[in-house]
Amino acid sequence: MPDTHQLLMFIAAGWLLNLTPGPDVLYVVTHSLRGGARAGIVAGFGITTGCFVHIFAAALGVSALLAASATAFNVLKWLGAAYLLYVGVRLLFSRTIGEPIAVGDQVCVASVPVKLWSVFSGGFWTNVLNPKVAVFFLAFLPQFIAPNTEHTSWVFLALGTLFNVNAIPINIGWAVAAAWMAGRARAVGNVMHWMDRAAGLMFVGFGLKLAMSDNPAH
Repeated sequence: MPDTHQLLMFIAAGWLLNLTPGPDVLYVVTHSLRGGARAGIVAGFGITTGCFVHIFAAALGVSALLAASATAFNVLKWLGAAYLLYVGVRLLFSRTIGEPIAVGDQVCVASVPVKLWSVFSGGFWTNVLNPKVAVFFLAFLPQFIAPNTEHTSWVFLALGTLFNVNAIPINIGWAVAAAWMAGRARAVGNVMHWMDRAAGLMFVGFGLKLAMSDNPAH
């Protein structure tokens, strides 16, 4: 395992990476705005579970195959791009979020009933079908493993698990913050309508960007 200094650097780098807005953060925030903090937290756990698939794959060498094989990378890339486009189009054509309700001097919005399993599985597949997540773990984690380390696979799994567990409070924070904002915005129904459209466009953009990307290992 890395020494204390390297471990602290690893944790700090992981937090900074997880704070950076991207498809994962957008997925958590969107579902928090639509269904409340619980939906956002479930979305975050779906993302975390999907990341574990890549961590185990990387430890077993599957990610190395994705990095080395253009065909394997492209197959997963197109599946991932198609899924992101699907999520984006669904948001673009989704129905407006719940009706605003008055609470004292504030305008709040009733949370929309959501299928939590669907939210969880969406976060899971958003990560599993993105080959760049696999290549990221393959490129990022070894930087914190000494060249002469024994049982490299176990150290890789330990660091990957630490990275993923450290992401949980970040995702929960995004979920709670988004739900808090949704509960206090005025004219929430109209705001959420346009936020869904904006999120949809961003997911479509992420999908197109993934579709046009090359294997970073080449």
